[in-house]
Amino acid sequence: MRRILIIGSPGAGKSTLSRRLSECLGIPVIHLDREYFGPGWTETEKQAWRRRAGELAARPDWIMDGNYASTFDIRVPRATDVVWLDVPRWTCLIRVCFRVIRYWGDARPDMGPDCRERFKWSFMRWIWTYPNDMGIRTARMMKAIRPPQRGHIIRSASDLADLERRLMPTTEAA
Repeated sequence: MRRILIIGSPGAGKSTLSRRLSECLGIPVIHLDREYFGPGWTETEKQAWRRRAGELAARPDWIMDGNYASTFDIRVPRATDVVWLDVPRWTCLIRVCFRVIRYWGDARPDMGPDCRERFKWSFMRWIWTYPNDMGIRTARMMKAIRPPQRGHIIRSASDLADLERRLMPTTEAA
């Protein structure tokens, strides 16, 4: 039983990491944006979202990417590993700009149906303020993690490589 929760600012690389880990570990990915947003960016009602987050977290194995701090209390206790991609805001902004260009007018694979890529200044502002707003809350949550759960804070490419080595199954030579 393995449940890996990946959180961080938009553009931090959550979906990319979750797909890579899924391929290597054979664990299904749950993209929370795909679960939360309905056609045309319609948002799920709060109580329905909490129920859905509980259903998703109750599954025996998953790699789940997405913040949705309003459901941390449901998802974090179920996770065996919590990975926080604590990436600099400039890196996130640049990645999101490239993502907008790449998928402009199309829905990304990790999004809900008919959620076509778009540019919004309010989203860019959210990314810029993430370290001061969500970053503080996330740091507090990460400090509260106790064994057997494992918390991983990723701030660099070398941290990411170390994480992947720690999470990958070890194989013994025959």
